[in-house]
Amino acid sequence: MFVYRREDLPSENEFPVDLEKLGYFINKNDQIRKIVNPQEDFQYKINKNSRVNEMQREAMSECIRKIVAARLRELNLTTLRLPLTSKVNEAHVPILVSSNLSTASRIIVVFGEPVQDLGIWAYRSIGADGINAGSAVSFAKAVLHPETNEDGTNTESAPKHGDTALVLANTGQLIWHCGARRPMTLPTWLAYPRPSAVDPPLMMTHRNKIPDNGCWEDHVSCVFNEILADRGRLVRHDAKINIVGIAEGGQGAIRHLSLNWEDWRGYISAIVLTNPLHSIDVELAVKDEISGSFLAFVSSRCRAYVISDEPQGYQVPGARQHGCSCYSSGEMQHVECIMPCAWKHMLKWLNLAHADPTMYEAQLKLKEMNDSDSETLSSDESNE
Repeated sequence: MFVYRREDLPSENEFPVDLEKLGYFINKNDQIRKIVNPQEDFQYKINKNSRVNEMQREAMSECIRKIVAARLRELNLTTLRLPLTSKVNEAHVPILVSSNLSTASRIIVVFGEPVQDLGIWAYRSIGADGINAGSAVSFAKAVLHPETNEDGTNTESAPKHGDTALVLANTGQLIWHCGARRPMTLPTWLAYPRPSAVDPPLMMTHRNKIPDNGCWEDHVSCVFNEILADRGRLVRHDAKINIVGIAEGGQGAIRHLSLNWEDWRGYISAIVLTNPLHSIDVELAVKDEISGSFLAFVSSRCRAYVISDEPQGYQVPGARQHGCSCYSSGEMQHVECIMPCAWKHMLKWLNLAHADPTMYEAQLKLKEMNDSDSETLSSDESNE
């Protein structure tokens, strides 16, 4: 029997967390391109060994995370650790909040996808459209500095500067790496360097769990309970909350609110979702007066954006399943690209809903359907 000594095992490939050393640069359009060929974007497959490709991608992702984090800090977003009692070297998950959180009369809270890093919408969009466009940077600029748009001109119906705060939750980085002393997503955990190229992935134990944030659903509840519910200290007593939920992040928000609607009904102003995953028969099932009130709120003050080949903003079927009006996002293929594609349309509606508490979504009349039928809209359009 052959026995390999540890020093005889093949070592892992190492990739520097440096854009230039990886062979890339940021062009004038904020896109990451190859130095040797500025027309080419990131090349994922550089080797027949999938592990090599995985580690190279993680090095690039870490470069992007650092760039995005620096740009968000420049917009006066700061880090809070959850649980709030945790110390820097203890298991925690970071979230980003704007510096005006405690004084703003309106708070926009974003719950993202569990597979994405903090402040990242989609690495795919970052590669194609630019770093700001594929991350939360452009969105944060529009929320925190609504008096100007990308061209530096005034925008219509923009909220007063400083009166809207932003919270970027972190449903992805929920695994605590004890050696690195930092939280990470599952893709980062799997790509983390191992003792050798043939070692199996790192095992997880209870030590890798973050208190009160064991999964994305727990994290959503933690943000509600520790940040948004801390009225008079972290947020104003009268602050109104807008929810932006992306896929599972939105499902977690709907679930939490459905179970605690009596406590939150006076504070939630509007909800907008991408790729909705909740169901009218589960999360929105009417059991009593309170759950009926929540269903009525979702049907009138919530909308969702979905994959569709229809023009952006076109109303499409989905209300029967999700209990809220559904609209085409303008994205036809990838659900993770809905937010980068549709956030301007989403934010415009949130601004209108915040400005007019009596505004409601179009109500759908549902009829008995056969194979050729589809949902039909009533004549009552949204008073948007």
